[in-house]
Amino acid sequence: MTQRELVVLGTASQVPTRHRNHNGYLLRWEGEGVLFDPGEGTQRQMLHAGVSATDLTRICVTHFHGDHSLGLAGVIQRINLDRVPHPVHAYYPASGQAYFDRLRQATAFHETAELRPHPVAGPGPLEAAGAPFALEAVRLSHPVESFGYRLTEPDGRRLLPERLAALGLRGPAVGRLQREGRLELAGRTVTLDEVSEPRRGQRFAFVMDTRLCDGVAALAEGADLLVVEATFLAAEAHLAEEHGHLTAGQAARAAAAAGVRTLVLTHFSQRYPDLAGHLAEARAEFDGELVLAEDLARIPLPPRR
Repeated sequence: MTQRELVVLGTASQVPTRHRNHNGYLLRWEGEGVLFDPGEGTQRQMLHAGVSATDLTRICVTHFHGDHSLGLAGVIQRINLDRVPHPVHAYYPASGQAYFDRLRQATAFHETAELRPHPVAGPGPLEAAGAPFALEAVRLSHPVESFGYRLTEPDGRRLLPERLAALGLRGPAVGRLQREGRLELAGRTVTLDEVSEPRRGQRFAFVMDTRLCDGVAALAEGADLLVVEATFLAAEAHLAEEHGHLTAGQAARAAAAAGVRTLVLTHFSQRYPDLAGHLAEARAEFDGELVLAEDLARIPLPPRR
């Protein structure tokens, strides 16, 4: 399996700080580069992180608040400036079509690349032709329409070397068995099931601005890596509810209930220069791998179970 990792481009919520750029997250998944919620300054953060426009294959926008979408104009123009040779697919709430159109054509530029819009009208599977995963949108709870995104790799099978060796299977015969599911060997039929075991596909979920709702649980369920907003602490839970956000404890509790393996908290309010409180509240609810996202961090998906 080739590298699968999250590159964090920004971790601030509404207002950037000296140490936190507006949102931006790139998921590298084999030949795919999925950019989530490009806020203001994303293009420059990509430069610092060693991410090029040609790395991008898909853009997913959860909602059209500025800290999640104002960088879209610059990213789209950079895709064209660099003449990205493959189509780039863009997913965003259909209710924000006017905002997408304005950002796409914010200033004059020469179009040289192909951007394929996919407005999301409701929850459910999304077109992801050619991707090594299925892509799904799930509705969240925020003052404007917002969707979270979930990537799911198809289940497969893992070959067991000791069983292959016991049957004398090696080289081209192994490839043929994987392709065809069975082959004749020394007068008997060997099936793929005999020399392999089930392998669950990996799952990634992205949950931004939302209150606690059914969508958070649906997105997080069984995720190998969950990226989720933790804008506030418990002392400001009333603000979280009013403005459609999560506290660190709420996000961690939801992750624990969903069986998440690696939890990445992000989207921190500027009122918290120190994130010790986020760590303490989250750790009280979640005992798995826990990461407080930092700008330009690289976070690998955990190894397969």
